Amino acid sequence: MASLRAVIFDIGGVLTSSPVTAIRDYVLAEGADYSVLGPLLAAPESAWSRWERSEIDTVRFIEEFEAEADDAGVTISGRGVIGAAFGSQRVREEMVGVVRHLKGRVALGCITNNVVRDDGETRPGALDLHSLFEVVVESAKVGMRKPDPRIYQLACEHLRVAPPEAAFLDDLGANLKGARALGMTTIKVDHTASAIDELERALGLVLPR
Repeated sequence: MASLRAVIFDIGGVLTSSPVTAIRDYVLAEGADYSVLGPLLAAPESAWSRWERSEIDTVRFIEEFEAEADDAGVTISGRGVIGAAFGSQRVREEMVGVVRHLKGRVALGCITNNVVRDDGETRPGALDLHSLFEVVVESAKVGMRKPDPRIYQLACEHLRVAPPEAAFLDDLGANLKGARALGMTTIKVDHTASAIDELERALGLVLPR
């Protein structure tokens, strides 16, 4: 493993509560089958993916997402899904503490799959990303989304490191796979402190909990 010079974080599900979990909880509360709807969030050419790449606006997303769900045999509100995904976010203070501790020790970046609001701005999260990271890569601004390997390459280029010199943390295995294909060190984040333990070992630094 190359000496790590940079750490790149996902946001939702890593530094904040997971929007995917929030969507799943909403879908289940509506009595719909998440095993049918879940893949619609990940498929590269689905309405959700195209919305996160700014290829369609919110109105068209709702129309196309509801049509995709209907074709799959599920009736669900696109606006309800949006409300769940971008509603109240809980900050994971232990993970944010790690980012702050690493400032000045390694280069810091984040990659987030996000969307453009109706007013043309990207949706704000629960954190001021630009105060935490040197580089912020947003899918809605760059026109590509995780797990496309190009988005990880772009983040590394902005941080002036080669992919094998960077670690990437995400809560979704599919997103880690795209980073791993470039030679990045990948760490899966769950609800425990295991990711902090693993990052500590990879960096050779003592990290806060």
